[in-house]
Amino acid sequence: MRLTKLRQAVASTMAAALLAGCGASVAGSSTSTSSSSSVSSSTSAVVATDATTVADALADNVTVETSDTAYDEANATAITLSGTTAESDSDAVAVADGTVTISAAGTYVLSGDLVGQVVVDSAGDGVVRLVLDDATITSETTAAIDVVDAESVVVVLADGSSNELADAATYADTSEDAPTGTLYSTADLTIGGTGSLTVTGRSNNGIVGKDGLVITGGSIDVTSVDDGILGKDYLVLTDGTVTVDAVGDGFKSDNTEDAGAGFVLVEGGEIAVTSQDDGIKGVQVLVSGGTVDVAESTEALEGSLIIVDGGDLELHSADDGVNATSTDDSAATDGRPGGEMAADDSVRLVVNGGTLEVWASGDGLDSNGSATITGGDLTVWGPTTDGNGALDVNGTFEVSGGTLLATGSAGMMVAPSTDSAQAWIATALTATAAAGSEVVVTDEDGSEVAAYTPQKDFASVVLSAAELEQGATYTVTVDGTATTATAGEAPAGGGPMH
Repeated sequence: MRLTKLRQAVASTMAAALLAGCGASVAGSSTSTSSSSSVSSSTSAVVATDATTVADALADNVTVETSDTAYDEANATAITLSGTTAESDSDAVAVADGTVTISAAGTYVLSGDLVGQVVVDSAGDGVVRLVLDDATITSETTAAIDVVDAESVVVVLADGSSNELADAATYADTSEDAPTGTLYSTADLTIGGTGSLTVTGRSNNGIVGKDGLVITGGSIDVTSVDDGILGKDYLVLTDGTVTVDAVGDGFKSDNTEDAGAGFVLVEGGEIAVTSQDDGIKGVQVLVSGGTVDVAESTEALEGSLIIVDGGDLELHSADDGVNATSTDDSAATDGRPGGEMAADDSVRLVVNGGTLEVWASGDGLDSNGSATITGGDLTVWGPTTDGNGALDVNGTFEVSGGTLLATGSAGMMVAPSTDSAQAWIATALTATAAAGSEVVVTDEDGSEVAAYTPQKDFASVVLSAAELEQGATYTVTVDGTATTATAGEAPAGGGPMH
């Protein structure tokens, strides 16, 4: 078997390696120390689940509310936008001073251009459905669409339509209850359809759902000076194409107080993120399908619980590629001076399937708690300096299936646990090899077991695959120089093997 990666992506050059191997993990009432001999007994108030699959995690979480994007055009109310005003024959639509206010449940089709704002303030029961059909809304004072009150809201991108939303660069109202995004909703929000939507966040965030936010379709392009797309209780992508370019976090759920909330779920569709902060972030990050491409980030995927059951993920980061750590930013610290940091048993990274390719300048796969790999195809092009490692796991690191290829610097080298069900080899090279150097692994008979070509400079190799046999000796040859490794045994000076 030749384990050769086909992609030839260019590694992120956002930053040089950071000093720390990983951050301290504190979630809720958790505590953690940097002592090499301490044992964590922490618990998390927000990750109240022992789930090891996406389905099990969702069963323990708050229920995702998704509203239907289908509508009867014959029974819809038309709203024609024009300059600083609008026209509609519905008593539930009021227009004054550039603000269009919708006060009752129903379906409203918006078309035309508005310099102003659309407000939804519906105190009664029922869904407010906003159909954007070639609508452009630009506010000079606040959010473009502000859902003040509603049972739930659906934004439908009409078939074949092109829609644009932009907020003010400076909001007139900056009070605690003021909107904080171009498309802002205090109610559960569903966005879908087959049209396109361009959102520009000139003051703060792009799209904000203060309850749950679900994207079920459409082509959505968000640019923002802070976070791109933010759902409080959850942020879910089931279908559609989403592109985010954010100064802050890209795709985020931020309820760190309520158990079973604050999760990001990608079930399908495509999401591409460019972020100057974290790419995809939540208390839980759950991926069961779809395509995830984080082209630029500080940390690409971050959460207290990260589970990947499927999908195709490519992650580029200036720091950690996948970072399982506490989501309590106020308590977290970086680094592990004086020795290995204690494991936080409320933090877990689980990979059961899918394809995961990581390009990291910091740690590649990093868990401040445990890590488990039962399946999937994982490739890590790790850091090139010794302050970080391609793999960094503070607790148990079990591999029972799938394929793991990890190359990077050797100074903080970590391999799976010695009692892992699937065999692995780990070796530190005698010298750093250049990107593009072929690695060939052969067994005791000289037969080739695996071969691949790392895309970054590397001084260590970790491989776990079904073809390896526990206790057998293998030869790892790079540029004609051979080293030997026994499956299940750590090399001398190779770092902690939990």
